Amino acid sequence: MIQKSIEGWKGTALGLLGVSLFSLLWNITEAQIRYTIPEELKEGFVVGNLARDLGFDVSDIAHRKLRIASESSGQYFRVDSEKGDLSVNARIDREGICAQSGSCLLQLQVVIENPLQLHRVEIEVQDINDNAPNFHTKDGVLKIPESIAPGARFPLESAEDLDVGTNSLSSYSLSKNEFFRLNVKTLKDGRKVPELIVEKPLDREKQSVHKLILTALDGGNPVKSGTAVVQIIVQDNNDNEPKFETTAYKAQVHESAVVGSSVIHIKATDLDEGLNSEVEYYFGAHTTEPVKRAFSVNPDSGEITVLGNLDYEIIKSYTFDVCAKDKGNPALEGHASVQIDIIDENDNTPEIILTSLPSPVPENATVGTVVALINVKDLDSGDNGKVELNISPEFPFKLKPSFDNHYSLVTDSLLDREVKSEYNVEIIAGDFGVPSLKTTNYIHVKVLDVNDNPPTFSQPSYSVYVKENKAAGKALFALTAFDRDTDKNAQITFSIVDSKTNQVPASSYFYINSENGTLYSMSSFDYEKIKMLSVTVQAKDHGSPSLSSNATVHVFIVDQNDNAPAVIYPSTFMGSVSHQRMSRSVKAGHLVTKVTAVDADSGHNAWMSYRLAEATDASLFSVTFHTGEVRTKRSVSEQDDSSQRLLIEIKDNGEPVQSTTVTVDILIEDGFHEPISDFTHKHTEPEKKSSKITLYLIVSLASVSLLCLLTFLVLLVKCARGSRGGSSCCVRRSDSEYKNPNRNLQIQLNTDGPIKYVEVLGGDMMSQSQSFGSYLSPMSEFSE
Repeated sequence: MIQKSIEGWKGTALGLLGVSLFSLLWNITEAQIRYTIPEELKEGFVVGNLARDLGFDVSDIAHRKLRIASESSGQYFRVDSEKGDLSVNARIDREGICAQSGSCLLQLQVVIENPLQLHRVEIEVQDINDNAPNFHTKDGVLKIPESIAPGARFPLESAEDLDVGTNSLSSYSLSKNEFFRLNVKTLKDGRKVPELIVEKPLDREKQSVHKLILTALDGGNPVKSGTAVVQIIVQDNNDNEPKFETTAYKAQVHESAVVGSSVIHIKATDLDEGLNSEVEYYFGAHTTEPVKRAFSVNPDSGEITVLGNLDYEIIKSYTFDVCAKDKGNPALEGHASVQIDIIDENDNTPEIILTSLPSPVPENATVGTVVALINVKDLDSGDNGKVELNISPEFPFKLKPSFDNHYSLVTDSLLDREVKSEYNVEIIAGDFGVPSLKTTNYIHVKVLDVNDNPPTFSQPSYSVYVKENKAAGKALFALTAFDRDTDKNAQITFSIVDSKTNQVPASSYFYINSENGTLYSMSSFDYEKIKMLSVTVQAKDHGSPSLSSNATVHVFIVDQNDNAPAVIYPSTFMGSVSHQRMSRSVKAGHLVTKVTAVDADSGHNAWMSYRLAEATDASLFSVTFHTGEVRTKRSVSEQDDSSQRLLIEIKDNGEPVQSTTVTVDILIEDGFHEPISDFTHKHTEPEKKSSKITLYLIVSLASVSLLCLLTFLVLLVKCARGSRGGSSCCVRRSDSEYKNPNRNLQIQLNTDGPIKYVEVLGGDMMSQSQSFGSYLSPMSEFSE
């Protein structure tokens, strides 16, 4: 390493820079060079020969291209490519480059080519005393009250010297005076700070201003210095602080006061004169932020005004200190306290709070059952905060106070879910302010169902018409029932109450679907055996305990044409042919015989008609269509065969038609006469026979009339009861198109011919009929 040092000194007399000593130290180590130079060298000053110091021949420098590669420090130096000299290229100001750093090194990188080599050169720049100490403020003012005590210290402005080391700031001095002296403190970082110390008491009336010169000296050679004028103004003694009229102020303001509203004036007086007596007003030092946000103090007039929104419910009263400060120097202060109370206004509506959620209430709950707990509050005070809670009278509830604005919502009357299943109870809270403020809230109360309603059938009894011979298992009728309750209490199960008909349980005839109430037949019915069945159906809900109701179903069997007519006269009991005798001397229209048949069916199905199907001589006999009377169509002649066979067909009026036949053999005899006893009896005792027949007719008519009267009365009573129950006396048609048989009676007397008979015909008003006949043989016309 090669090190070369250059030291220079500057002449102080003419201000010219001269180098009195230049020393070179040579030491080649790893091709690194370090030079030491002073700052502020002239441009062109040769620092050293790089070629020689690096050990190169000067003649080789030109073609090897010696140059500086540094960018930052290279601006201060240049190299002669022919001679290899390193010279100053620009002014080097150590304070500008390194500030007040203790060491200032400039790094250069030197490149030489052919072959390419890199060398590092360090140049140490040493400080020279080229900067004098300097005060930033040349004329300083320091105000000191005349009442200041000796020994008081006042810091003065420090001077600044940009040089370092021995050339930097060294000491301070103060111009001579009898009231002050200078003290210099050395801080931890080495800086020296001057301070002024009062030596003797000051008296403004003798000398109000003191001018002192502060001098700062550095340690250079020659020494450089800087000065500043310190003007000390002795202030008048402000020995009277402002005093308030009272130590505590009180005021009130409405919480609705607008911003800028005046609250109170505070006032303080100062016995001093001039500025010492001029007072300004402020909040105390420890005034809280809420006070500063709510109020402001006019510093000149002392008026306290509203600055922000006031809310009694947040802060009811403000207490704070105020300060009255005079304009003396030093300023003196007086203090007082202020209490501002906020006047409440009715600006908060009552609040309704549900302490508990409303509980569902069973409809059988007793009066006074608690439904919900309610709390009401109002943030206002006084009458503005007193709250009255009311409930609309249309609801079956009332409010029961418990304690301190707490209420219970209880039932006031019995509930009925079937009438109303839920309530939106309107609660109204109103305070006693002027004007009064009100709040409305709604409490939803649900009424729970209780099984208090039995199922109800659509009608108390039903009439169902079923055709006989209908296949078993067919649906007959669907009963409907309704339960006003809900959920399980309204779920209905249908069943048959097992009553007996003809000693047979009803469940043997019918089955009912327990869910939908559809009634089914369990067997086929025969009208000729059973014409009507009654079954009791029960509808039962699933409540606990369960409730039920019954309805009666009258099942009417509708007749079908499943029976053929049966001949009862003439009797064929002893054979298949009936034998009749007739005189050859009979005339036309003579009643030979009467065919009588009965049909087990009823109504139209039992209407019968007679016709002559076959005859030996069809021109001789005829059969009456409705009565079955066999009469001669003409007189019997000698040529007519004495043996006549008639085949008579009897048909009913049903669908399909049922029929039967009877064969009648008629023997025509010559000289055959009616029994003498009969005619003799007729002629000898006509009055007796007529009276007996009349008696029979009267008895029959009286019986029929009595039966009709009783039937009419029964129907009248039944209709009267049915009208009170809301039902009708009309009998409903079923799908079978069955007509209710309103039967009448018809009595027919026949005395023509040898056969005497009385017919009692029964049927509906339109077509149905049944015949019940009492037949008299020719030989015993008065037999039973």
